[in-house]
Amino acid sequence: MEALTEKQQKVLSFIEKRLGENNPPSQREIARHFGLARNAIRQFASYLKKKGYLIDLGGHRGLRLSEEYLYRKKETEGIPIVGRVAAGEPILAEENIEGYVDPGELFGQSKDSFILRVSGDSMVDEGIMDGDFVVVEPASTIENGKIGVVLLDDEATVKRIYIQRNRIALKSANRAAGYRTRYIKGTDRSIRIIGKVTGCLRTI
Repeated sequence: MEALTEKQQKVLSFIEKRLGENNPPSQREIARHFGLARNAIRQFASYLKKKGYLIDLGGHRGLRLSEEYLYRKKETEGIPIVGRVAAGEPILAEENIEGYVDPGELFGQSKDSFILRVSGDSMVDEGIMDGDFVVVEPASTIENGKIGVVLLDDEATVKRIYIQRNRIALKSANRAAGYRTRYIKGTDRSIRIIGKVTGCLRTI
């Protein structure tokens, strides 16, 4: 879809807000809200229809959001789910978006955050269960002892990370299963920190 100007976006947002309140606005009400002439609003509506954002059902309050816009909006809302991450043995975290999750204002996530699906039980003592989603804030470094995601030969795993003098320790959190801490040489190019875990989501 064609990009909107700042003014076109404001008009669209106002129309969308009113429609969300189940109160479709008339062009006169839109004009009054923005302090513009009705001819100007008629032109804005024409641009928004041409660009595929609006349709006009006719009548006094006939402006509606287009199916294309609604579809694209749904597809781009929230944080992308990207592949999977293992909590046990690493599983390939493929760079394909499986969908989106909107966690609201939780975790203080950055706009670049993404979500990985957890497979395995090695982090259950930290409350991260098999099938959970972890919210990841991209970062190439991490505070010592924080839970993060590392990439090992293009495979990702979530662990508590300890940066030591000449190695990186990846510590599991499942005392019952007895998972051992894994140590990787700091100079090993096969390992790369890709982000810190800022939250965990669970579907019931």
